[in-house]
Amino acid sequence: MNESGGDEALRIVVGAGSGMGAAVAARFARLGPLLLADSRAGSLAEVADRLPGDTSTTKCDITDPAEVQSLVDAARESGRPPAALVITAGLSPTMAGGRRIHEVNLIGTERLVRAFEPLAGPGTACVVLASIAGHMIPPDQTVDSILAEPLAEDYFERLEGLGLDPDNSEIAYAASKRGVRLMVGRHAGAWGARGARIVSVSPGIIDTGMGRQEAASQPMMAGMLDSSALGRMGEADEVAAVVEFLASDAASYVTGTDLLVDGGTMSSMG
Repeated sequence: MNESGGDEALRIVVGAGSGMGAAVAARFARLGPLLLADSRAGSLAEVADRLPGDTSTTKCDITDPAEVQSLVDAARESGRPPAALVITAGLSPTMAGGRRIHEVNLIGTERLVRAFEPLAGPGTACVVLASIAGHMIPPDQTVDSILAEPLAEDYFERLEGLGLDPDNSEIAYAASKRGVRLMVGRHAGAWGARGARIVSVSPGIIDTGMGRQEAASQPMMAGMLDSSALGRMGEADEVAAVVEFLASDAASYVTGTDLLVDGGTMSSMG
C-alpha cells in the first residue's frame, strides 16, 4: 500500500515547462496536489495555467544548489507527504555545450535526488528520465566509476583523463544519460530503506520540441526510426503514461532499474 498516495499526497515534476515534463504534469493533475518546477518561469506558468486542481510552481535550475534547496523547502513546507518526484529536466546535444549538458543531466540530477532523499517515505517514488543514448555506450568499469561520482570536484578532469572530451555535446549527452541509469541503481538501497523507490525511464525518439530539433540536426535518427519495431516517433504522453505507472502502487516492486520506452529502437539495433 502506498502510504504516500491519496488525494493529499504531493507530486513534484521538475522540468515541467515543456515536452515530457508537461505531459507528466497533465497526467498527475487529476491525482492530487502538484508542485511544478522548471528553470524557465514563463513556460512553467503557461503549463500550470492549463491544469486543473491544486498546482503550485517554483523556478528551479537544478544546477544551482540554492534553487534545489528552495524546491525541497517548498515540498517540505507544503505539509503533504511526497508521493512522487519526477525529474525530466535535461539538455540535448543541440541545446548546449558538453559541460553544461553534464551539469544539468547528471550533476544537477544527482544533487536533486540527494536533496530529496530525506523527504522520501513509505510509498514515495522517484522517476528520472534517462535516454536510449545512455544504452549506446558500451559498459566500461573505469568510465562508470567516474559517472558514479558526478559531484566530485575533479569529475571533468577524470573524464578528460580517459580521453572523453567533456566539451563534446554528443559524448556528454550519452555519458550523462548512462550516468542517470547507473544513479538509480546506486540510490535504490538508501531509498528502499525508507520504503521508497527510484527508477529511470529511457525514452527513444519522442515527438517533442527537443526531439524534433535533434532529429533535424542528426539525419541518422531517421534511419533509427525507420528500422525500429514500430517505425515512428513516440508521443510525450506515451512516456508520461509509463512514468505514471512507475510512480503508482502498481509498480510497487520496481526499483533500481531502467525501463526502455523506445518503440523497439534498441532491439532493432541488435
